[in-house]
Amino acid sequence: MFLHLGQDTVIKTDDIIGIFDIDNTTVSKATRDYLAHASRNNQVVNVSMELPKSFIICKNNENGEERVYISQLSPITLVKRFSEGI
Repeated sequence: MFLHLGQDTVIKTDDIIGIFDIDNTTVSKATRDYLAHASRNNQVVNVSMELPKSFIICKNNENGEERVYISQLSPITLVKRFSEGI
């Protein structure tokens, strides 16, 4: 199954590690450090042309590559799409 993150980006649901609210989680220094590290390693994919509301951490089950997707969609919308199979 796949999940549409916005714009033209679709990911496999099996690859999703977590869906996070960007406002609530970036309060933590650990989260900010993680996102900065991912950005330095070219692991961040920004699929948002607007104010970002969520980030999705994925790990490709075939090659083990990790990606962080930044989306303008709220985590609630993404989880709803995930559970409904949209």
